[in-house]
Amino acid sequence: MSKIKVFALGGLNEYGKNMYVVEVDKDIFVFDAGLKYNNNVNLGVDYIIPDTTYLENNVDRIKGIFLSHGHLSSVGAVPDIFDKLKNVDIYGTKLTLDVLKTRMSDSDKKKIKLKEIKPHTKIEFGKNSVFPIRVTHSIPDAVCYVLNTPDGAIVYTGDFVFDSTMLGKYKTDIGKLAYVGKQGVLLLLSESVYAWKEGYTSPKNRVSDFIREVLTHNENRIITTVLPTDFYRIQEIFNEVSETHRKIVIMGKELGDLVKKGIDDGYLKVGKKVIGDLKNVDDKNVVILISSDNERPFANLERILKDRDKYIKIKDTDMVFIAEPASVGMEKKYALIMDEVAIAGANAISLSTKKHLLAHASREDLMLMINLMNPKYYMPVKGEYRYQFMNASLAEELDIPKENIILKENGDVVELDNGELVENFEKIPIDSILIDGKDSEDIGDLVLKDREMLGENGIVLLSCTLDKTTKKILAGPEILTRGFIYVKESQDLLERTKEIAKDVIANSIDYNAERVDYTLIKNEVRKVLGKFFYDETESKPMIITVIQEV
Repeated sequence: MSKIKVFALGGLNEYGKNMYVVEVDKDIFVFDAGLKYNNNVNLGVDYIIPDTTYLENNVDRIKGIFLSHGHLSSVGAVPDIFDKLKNVDIYGTKLTLDVLKTRMSDSDKKKIKLKEIKPHTKIEFGKNSVFPIRVTHSIPDAVCYVLNTPDGAIVYTGDFVFDSTMLGKYKTDIGKLAYVGKQGVLLLLSESVYAWKEGYTSPKNRVSDFIREVLTHNENRIITTVLPTDFYRIQEIFNEVSETHRKIVIMGKELGDLVKKGIDDGYLKVGKKVIGDLKNVDDKNVVILISSDNERPFANLERILKDRDKYIKIKDTDMVFIAEPASVGMEKKYALIMDEVAIAGANAISLSTKKHLLAHASREDLMLMINLMNPKYYMPVKGEYRYQFMNASLAEELDIPKENIILKENGDVVELDNGELVENFEKIPIDSILIDGKDSEDIGDLVLKDREMLGENGIVLLSCTLDKTTKKILAGPEILTRGFIYVKESQDLLERTKEIAKDVIANSIDYNAERVDYTLIKNEVRKVLGKFFYDETESKPMIITVIQEV
């Protein structure tokens, strides 16, 4: 019999940043390590990952990090955290690890401990074991994980749909899911993203007919955006283009590397004659494939629209085809990019969020998974809280007792003692780490506040030169502003600013002291000018004072 704790460091009441922790006595198992995209609330932040402090403090107990599939919502945090979790094994299927490697430097690849797994092959950890089962998602080699414990199985579904047409390395092994359910599932953690959508997701996740219409009704060049890891959508595009006389040109290193790897390893199939190169970029009937990464959505398309791309210039005859429906939280960005295409003079078409779905489980998919697993306890994960609640409601419809349905937020601990849920008010400290650029350290709230101040009110830079001997002002103060006022129409304000600053600096100097107290001067200038600017303009610019002696 065991004492089990389950909690999320990310992924509850949010879309992305998935990281779920299961402790079985002293052993720790981590499922997924993802990022979520920045929604423009955090200025300049590229993406957000979970805070792994708890794992770092217990690193010796971690048996491994188990990645369910190759999307950034599940693997995107690994390059930023693996160095803090030294010697922890990272488990994933072949394609999942290949996707992860494309996001890492050569030196980091040598340091990280990646372990390739095969679906339906058990991994032993003493009295516990982990069993991956293939499930259907928009990227091949996706798996759910069964953590077998002495008290029963804990199942983490990852992202999934039930779609009988998706075969090979996309195919769900329903037989093995049913077998696990027959053996007894203690706790099922199941995604909630589409818990509000009626019916099955399939066939709305398939868009071959729509792609065919786009190709048929547009004779000119088509610029198509895809997620670089959405292999199923890329394959649909390959299949339909292969039935025409068009060529496909794949732009961007990451997308190009992933497509090449997918073709070489048999995850993607396309005839060599269909693939073009840079000399085909301006052909009338070419289909240009560019990536729309969740880390910085539509960045490549925006570069083209703003005439910054080295190879592609937008034409008024072009058709821009966004081959993914808007994901949760990106609806506004989606609409803005469609406007930008129109402003550039090109045509645009996109998938409807009502008619076309991503490969996430809708209500019927979720209910089928619950029926197959027949869990004692059910915990909705992955998705905003209202969707977790809807997921919980449908589990109740399937006769899972309400007291056995667990709704939690990040950091809340679920405790199972000898197979029974016990009351526990423990909360693991959690946070979001904001990543900007290549630095894997959190940029912090202070930096964001500075950026917000600069964005809303601008900056005022004041410089002044003092005589080192007499401490009197030799030059200045000079004022430089950016984003605060329109200088040509505010000369009077600037002249008054100089006079006020000059008086503040002169009055803040102790002429009898051996050295000038620069900190005192800067604080006084900031206080007095800050009040002056607010009284005159109702703005609070950032004020930086530079004092030098000669």
